[in-house]
Amino acid sequence: MQLYRACILAEEAQASCVTWRQWQYSCARRWGAEPERHLQSAELGGARAGAVAVATAIWLISVALSPAHGQVINLGGRGWSAAEGGLVTSDRTTNQLEFDVRAGFASDYIYRGTTLSDHKPAVGTAIEATFAQLYAGVAVASVKLPTQPAAEITINGGVRQKIGDIDFDLRATYFLYPGEISVGATNDINYWEAGVRADKRIAESIRVAAGFAYSPNVSNTGAWSKYAAAGLGYDVPSHLLPPDIGVSFTGGAGYSWFGNQSQALGGFALPAYLNWQAGVTFTRKVFNLDLRYYDTNLSKGNCFVLTGDPNAHPGGSIDPVTNPEGLASGWCSATFVAKFWFALN
Repeated sequence: MQLYRACILAEEAQASCVTWRQWQYSCARRWGAEPERHLQSAELGGARAGAVAVATAIWLISVALSPAHGQVINLGGRGWSAAEGGLVTSDRTTNQLEFDVRAGFASDYIYRGTTLSDHKPAVGTAIEATFAQLYAGVAVASVKLPTQPAAEITINGGVRQKIGDIDFDLRATYFLYPGEISVGATNDINYWEAGVRADKRIAESIRVAAGFAYSPNVSNTGAWSKYAAAGLGYDVPSHLLPPDIGVSFTGGAGYSWFGNQSQALGGFALPAYLNWQAGVTFTRKVFNLDLRYYDTNLSKGNCFVLTGDPNAHPGGSIDPVTNPEGLASGWCSATFVAKFWFALN
């Protein structure tokens, strides 16, 4: 998504561009990149590999916090982030410190309909501490982005409060990408976001959820971003299932829209888009398996504008401002993802 606002400028990325002229035009011209500055990126490979190994040991914690009944409805949050975790507050012990840990792997890392791992497998872990209605957590995930960070680190904190029969979650999140390559006018893609969501059980087996998120400077592009989403979940009654087995069907849709980027990055607004997903989650004690379908309404040309996919190819609509080469990307196309994780409390 907007995290990918620059092409990879290492030697391997240069080879992935269609031609040197297209690379120079679509990367250097649009993002102000200096190719010579980034040839040193190959030297960072070993450090990134080590950091990703550490990420594998940490990110896996964040995937699986779930409420007391059924799986959390996915509203487009980070796949391993504790902020998308358990929302039930009524069963929390007052003034008692609790820890939740989760870890796992997935065939793809999808965020609001776009891949953060180049449609490759990803691993991660997270830990969250909760004290009454307050919580704070950190998650680490392996990613494959144009700026080549060693990992994605998500730091969040907030408050979960039950008002009537609705669970509310108000949070702030900071996204950190260590070890990335500085590209043009943007030294990094770190940014923060504020969000709120509400969950309600409308029947014994049916749940609904809605949320909103805002960032004043998404991916350090100078553009604000807003995201609204809603979802629905159905938990198969336990008497229909074998002991210690849970099955939940969940789905949702979200809409993202953006302000104008800084003039150094072109000054235009990133394309607004709709994303949707649906799937089923199987649970046995602390182990979880999720099978899910994701898609967006982005054209392949607008997907390139949004993500800066370094593997983009000709075939998109030409726009003299946003996509002068008419490049196209598959990073926002329909995807099926299998994800497995464990969760401990």
